[in-house]
Amino acid sequence: MRLHLSHSFLICLLLAGPAQAGDPERGRELHRENCINCHASMKSGIYGEDGTGIYVRENRRIETLEALYTQVRRCKTSLGAPWPESQIEDVVNYLNQNFYKFEE
Repeated sequence: MRLHLSHSFLICLLLAGPAQAGDPERGRELHRENCINCHASMKSGIYGEDGTGIYVRENRRIETLEALYTQVRRCKTSLGAPWPESQIEDVVNYLNQNFYKFEE
């Protein structure tokens, strides 16, 4: 019975998707320190001076919270940022609260 309950709990966690418990203020700082320069320089600055236009563009590619997590992880890897999962959650929370507005 004990094994069955732990498997049920694990399945529930997996089905729940990414939990959004990050600190948006810390995420804002991490974003400012790590992401703005790259986004602002993309396509000759069409995403604005601070690069946040990439999040609100008409043809944005991120359409779910799970996809946002995937993209933040991809950018983290490209930057070589040593972010633990908690900082990824911070950045995702900041981006979601300020730009994407996906339901949690």
